[in-house]
Amino acid sequence: MPQYSTIPLMRAWNSWSSRPAEMVFLPLGVRITPVLYSTRSKTTSAIEPRRDTVRLGRHAIDGSLIELETDHSGTTVAFSTTKTDPFAIRGSWNGKVSAEWGLRFWLTLAISSDGGEVAAYDTGRNITLLKVGTRFVAVATADAPVHVTGHDTIDALRADFEENGYFYTATRKNEAPVIALRFNLEMMRKGAYAAGVADSAELAIAKAQACLAAGASADIANAQTGVFEGALDAVRDVVAWNTIWDETNARPYTAVTRIWNLGKFAVWFNDQIFAALLAGVFDADLARENMATAMAGATPQGNIACIVTSNDAWVDRSQLPFGALVVWQLYQRTGERSMIQASYDALVRNRRWWQENRDPDRFGLLSCGTSDVGEGLYKGTAFGARNETGMDNSATHDEAVYDPITRTLSTFDLGLNCAAALDAEMLSKMATVLGKHEDSREFAALAERHRTLISETLWDESRGIFANRQRRGGFVRSLSPTSFYPLLCGAATPAQAARLLEHLSDETTFGGDFVLPNATRDDPAFADNVYWRGRIWPNVNYMVWLGLRRYGFMGEASKLASQSYDLFMKNWREDRIAAENYNAVTGEAMDQGDTDPFYIWAAMLPLMATGEIVEFDPWTGWTVHNTGRDVAVGPMLSPSGTLHLRVEAAALSMTLNGHVMLRTDLQTTLSRIIMTDGRLSCTIAPVAAAGYIDLPGLDVGGVLAVRLDGQDIGYVASADGVRLTIAQNAEDRRLDIYFSAADTG
Repeated sequence: MPQYSTIPLMRAWNSWSSRPAEMVFLPLGVRITPVLYSTRSKTTSAIEPRRDTVRLGRHAIDGSLIELETDHSGTTVAFSTTKTDPFAIRGSWNGKVSAEWGLRFWLTLAISSDGGEVAAYDTGRNITLLKVGTRFVAVATADAPVHVTGHDTIDALRADFEENGYFYTATRKNEAPVIALRFNLEMMRKGAYAAGVADSAELAIAKAQACLAAGASADIANAQTGVFEGALDAVRDVVAWNTIWDETNARPYTAVTRIWNLGKFAVWFNDQIFAALLAGVFDADLARENMATAMAGATPQGNIACIVTSNDAWVDRSQLPFGALVVWQLYQRTGERSMIQASYDALVRNRRWWQENRDPDRFGLLSCGTSDVGEGLYKGTAFGARNETGMDNSATHDEAVYDPITRTLSTFDLGLNCAAALDAEMLSKMATVLGKHEDSREFAALAERHRTLISETLWDESRGIFANRQRRGGFVRSLSPTSFYPLLCGAATPAQAARLLEHLSDETTFGGDFVLPNATRDDPAFADNVYWRGRIWPNVNYMVWLGLRRYGFMGEASKLASQSYDLFMKNWREDRIAAENYNAVTGEAMDQGDTDPFYIWAAMLPLMATGEIVEFDPWTGWTVHNTGRDVAVGPMLSPSGTLHLRVEAAALSMTLNGHVMLRTDLQTTLSRIIMTDGRLSCTIAPVAAAGYIDLPGLDVGGVLAVRLDGQDIGYVASADGVRLTIAQNAEDRRLDIYFSAADTG
């Protein structure tokens, strides 16, 4: 029977399951599953990262290229899958390292469907055919299999190998729910197959055979070269590999990781919205799907649940309210009002819930807690309340006492309050876009009051830093990088912000080669090196980076982005590890046994690096920066289409939907960029040396007006369009260009 027919066509064939080498055609539920068997160890592998050694390689979001390597009992096999069209894929394997005679190491392609339809192998044509509903899927292989067996399930196929070995023929069949095409690495060290989907058997067979014969490009262009090389590629690969199908809820989503075993699905609120942020760099549909998954945790009480899995739901608590920030960033990137509209109501309810349920003294600042609702694990405990920060074992909680009467911790949590202030600010912006002006005023006022309370109440003048504080007492001793979050929400005064920078570079606290540790280096908790006691967390670095940029501390922000990129690449370049957290002394990821090696928010580290070149900033919108150093970035989404940006010989060019729209040799930042039919506007940051801005494809006669800070300026024809000369200046200036829309290329 047909399965999930509404998935976008270009993503229909993809690595949807928990087995990354398994290709699934989601609309029909058809699977092609590689299964390895080692005679040496008498074990099989379905290539599952939870159990097996897997090195996840490049992965296009739409599955047009997927690469990985796996090791089973010492033998290494590389797999690659490409597409010739949305209905046809070509897979290949290469036995790279052998730990036993190839005749005794078997690679099997298991063909099955979720509906249990019978697959049939045609020996004469070397074709396996499967009919699901009215559609057909044909699988062709470059070499005929050594032999073909039939089974009821993949597990039965594996049991056959493990119980009977490879020298066994009693399970030979040409028709079964699972057809197993068996190859060995002596006879087929390299091999290939293709699958085609069509509305008749012959068309499906022809498509598979043509795909197998033609092959497909086994490469994709590098997404980022030059400065911060490979950063955007890494974001793409981490997002694509962690995007799977949630069978329980019949939805695609980007999981926190393929590796954790937390049930059939697991959704943390913060992790899921960060997945949406990362997915939105490339695919607006996938970003929407991830935001919808996050919003599905909304409760009747108003909060968005901390975590929802197939086994449990922590509805008594939430997580830091960063949802509005992410939605606003997605709106900046896509320009789509629907991004805001889809999540607005749930986020408004969530923000009001925080104020009503986590401010027991009605002072205006929030404390973490756990409400008397639901049956979640750790409900009604201090640890459960800590979960709301996400920083479960942080030393900043060591002095917090749980009050069973108010069901909150005794402290004002700095990170929570900064997130709440920022959430209100972003909700105000979202409400304005939706025309909800009363809401906009309400949340703007709430944000302002929250910022004031943070600045006045959570600033420890004696240490010159922000910190958690007892509601009825003094400051908590331990610190974390949330001490910099007042920059993120705009709560720090200029004097406070200046003092924060001193701590950022202090190598006895937060500074050093590997940053930012989630306990100061002089705190006894730092030596624990367990989770939030001393380790570096990508999501925290990202928030501090945003805060530094908000305050105009661009040098410090760039340094943090560079250090974060280096930290990520130290573990990624050779080992393809995208870690949940990192050692703050060595920069190693896997020195601590609790660390997940392929976690979604790890990609926030290279995202910062890409953001140093092109960013969709919550406050300055679409922003590009030309340092004069060679770089190429793209493709990525923008409000005006698919964006590529290149700097070569100090000149920046911006390409949209395949057309060069702007070139400039100005070594500066262009922000608040607007590109629409008939208009190009941007804010030009201070310019140290005069230069040009070219608009290729624009005819001089089609220009209606060119204004700099509202004053008309001159322009001339260039070799391929129009050129403006921009003089040296020490101030920001606003450039507005109006032209006939029909005149652009």
